[in-house]
Amino acid sequence: MTYTPADSFTTRPTLQGTFGMTASTHWLATASAQAVLERGGNAFDAAVAGAFVLHVVEPHLNGPGGDMTGVFVTAENPSEPVVLMGQGPAPAAATREHYLAEGLELVPGAGALAAAVPAAVDAWLLLLADHGTWELADVLSFAIGYARNGHPIVGRVGTTIETVAELFTEHWPTSAALWMPDGKIPAAGDIIKNPAYANVLDRLIGAGETDASASREARIEAARREWHEGFVAKSAVKFLATPHRHSSGADHAGVMTEADFAGFSAGYEPATTIEFRGHTIAKTGPWGQGPALLQTLAILEGFDDDRLDPSTAIGAHTILEAQKLAIADREAYYGDSAVPMDYLLSPEYAAERRELIGEQASHDFRPGNVPGHEPFVPPLRTEYFPPSLSENGGLAFAGVGEPTVMPTGETRGDTCHIDVVDQWGNMVSATPSGGWLQSSPAIPELGFCLGSRLQMTWLEDGAPSTLTPGKRPRTTLTPTLVLKDGKAVTALGSPGGDQQDQWQLLYLLRTIVGGYEPQQAVDAPSLHTTSVPGSFWPRTWTPGGAVVEDRVGNDVISELEERGHVVTRAGDWALGRLSSVVSEPETGILKAAANPRGAQGYAAGR
Repeated sequence: MTYTPADSFTTRPTLQGTFGMTASTHWLATASAQAVLERGGNAFDAAVAGAFVLHVVEPHLNGPGGDMTGVFVTAENPSEPVVLMGQGPAPAAATREHYLAEGLELVPGAGALAAAVPAAVDAWLLLLADHGTWELADVLSFAIGYARNGHPIVGRVGTTIETVAELFTEHWPTSAALWMPDGKIPAAGDIIKNPAYANVLDRLIGAGETDASASREARIEAARREWHEGFVAKSAVKFLATPHRHSSGADHAGVMTEADFAGFSAGYEPATTIEFRGHTIAKTGPWGQGPALLQTLAILEGFDDDRLDPSTAIGAHTILEAQKLAIADREAYYGDSAVPMDYLLSPEYAAERRELIGEQASHDFRPGNVPGHEPFVPPLRTEYFPPSLSENGGLAFAGVGEPTVMPTGETRGDTCHIDVVDQWGNMVSATPSGGWLQSSPAIPELGFCLGSRLQMTWLEDGAPSTLTPGKRPRTTLTPTLVLKDGKAVTALGSPGGDQQDQWQLLYLLRTIVGGYEPQQAVDAPSLHTTSVPGSFWPRTWTPGGAVVEDRVGNDVISELEERGHVVTRAGDWALGRLSSVVSEPETGILKAAANPRGAQGYAAGR
């Protein structure tokens, strides 16, 4: 049996050219980044420009108060993947004791107690200073224009606002003023503006222009200082000190201080890598979920190609079971601490885990045994009633999907993504997220809110991801870079929370093993497991759960059910928001592909 050949149908062509390629989750970000390439900027200039546009045009999916992770190579060091670390830590006063004293069992999914120190803006500015070539004012001009003059919103923004409208009007009036002007929920195509955020960007630029003799890098560094220590930190801390409604159903004050802002700085880290079928796959460290993808690939490496085809029942079953094992290890061992990655990625350990994959779907939580380490077993809830809500007849928050927004503001799986490759060989994959408009009340002077990444920490003691001051939450943000023969060949990523790497895995298998073209791999039917504790509030799971697109086919779905998978049909085009750019060093050809689902992602290039 061989790998199922790719269907010749695609929703759009795989773009090909030799100059430069951009792909992202919103066409305006793609167009802005590509415009930078056209005007002589490099991939880093372009990615930063596109990322700040994403703050404006996808405010329900990310914001300046959130976080990001990236992985990139430079033309000077094409064989050395580097992680751009834009994940802020827990504030100094964010102790589990304080949260438990507030009557919480979980870190809330919305509200300022869920906020890590904002890190996205600082990370993007760092990348621009060190590897870009453009002035800050030029890079930010696209985002400033859309924020000040307006842009037509996509329908999902209005749908999100509608979902949380009562929260806004009853509890977060500053959010209602920003996102529901005159009490109206914006509809698709309406022009919305955010002059407050435009002013923030202008002030950051202005901070670097006080010294006309300063270098480009020094001017950007001045903007970073203004973000850390100036009006942004002061406005956010002062505003969120007032108690406000959280997804717990109770009111709490934030604990962020100006010292927390000032104490954080984005940085670079070596990538975590593994070899798979002649390719090097590069991810973040275990403070992100990226190494779980590497563990999955290590398990799958030992199977024949026919077991790696997600379009067949045996392939889908094998992939789902491997993912459960790897993600169980994510829960048991990953965090911002010493994690035994060498052992978890070793061929010997992968072979041990591989032996656990049988003919039937597992409904158990099965982390592996690592010498010298006790696996953490999180609370395994199939539904959750927050005490402050259940006392008043509150709803159970169970379910699957991406993106999912609850009336109380918590969000599962919402984020965005951008990939860029230029003619010189610079390549970057980045996943900005957090700080979405439903995270916490909007700060009027800033035009944005803080994020909610701390919901990915536990209040149970002894977990590798227990809420700890100064520690980064174990983020789901997980961009990917692929290298072959010492050169970067693919940058890819997807929104989707816990599903990000699961959907990227299918792309990697289909392109590396199955020979699919990028757009074929993006368009192909998708699936993922929910038989793992969720990273987003309320952190429930579905034992044996598998979510599949109907296009996988009735025969495949029926066999998965016969094997014991608890299948949820998601519809024909519902799972994944992948994008990718590709470089073929041997031919000089560049490629790009973007997701058609939701009619929002776009690729561009020539």
